[in-house]
Amino acid sequence: MKSTTLRRTGAIAASTAVLALGLVACGSDDNASDTAAGGETSAAASPSESAAAEGAGAQVFGPACSAVPTSGKGSFDGMVNDPVATAASNNPLLKTLVKAVGIAGLGDTLNGLEAATVFAPTDDAFAAVPSATLNAVLKDKALLTKVLTHHVLPENLNPQDVIGTQKTVNGDELTVAGDTSAGVTVKDAKVTAKVLCGNIPTKNATVYVIDKVLVGAK
Repeated sequence: MKSTTLRRTGAIAASTAVLALGLVACGSDDNASDTAAGGETSAAASPSESAAAEGAGAQVFGPACSAVPTSGKGSFDGMVNDPVATAASNNPLLKTLVKAVGIAGLGDTLNGLEAATVFAPTDDAFAAVPSATLNAVLKDKALLTKVLTHHVLPENLNPQDVIGTQKTVNGDELTVAGDTSAGVTVKDAKVTAKVLCGNIPTKNATVYVIDKVLVGAK
């Protein structure tokens, strides 16, 4: 797949941080072991620690992982050294997501999570949303925060443990299905997205880059 495929309010943000403390975007650097490789790393383990021994890109999966930069801070080896919001900001494939996180003021909150799983829509995923709808969401900080936290789980989950029904930081649910060989999907009440590159480790989170924005936040 070409690189273009991978082009991701006070009270709500505060509650997000509180939830994170209580419970603890292709290649996240701090991920746990790859299911296909038979890894047994705990879901709560630091992705960066798991990736250190083999290299940050050794356990990623998905058809678009080859589009991630091979060097620099936006590469797998670069992203693993930074917390998730900073790692995404260094990756040229997630510009729209990074812009949205900045508008919502969630950068520090995401960076401060002890552990997280982030489903990161590509720039193309955001481009597929009607411009009037996207602009309206970007102008509504409360709604934008709800949409973004709908893409975040308060645990660091590897490809095996992420499968199933998962509760998001927004308080609603996502259903993750499939495997690293056949492909993984992420579904909410309105959208089913495909994982383009998953199990990307960052310093505090595991990232799964997806091809659609999950717009079914409740």
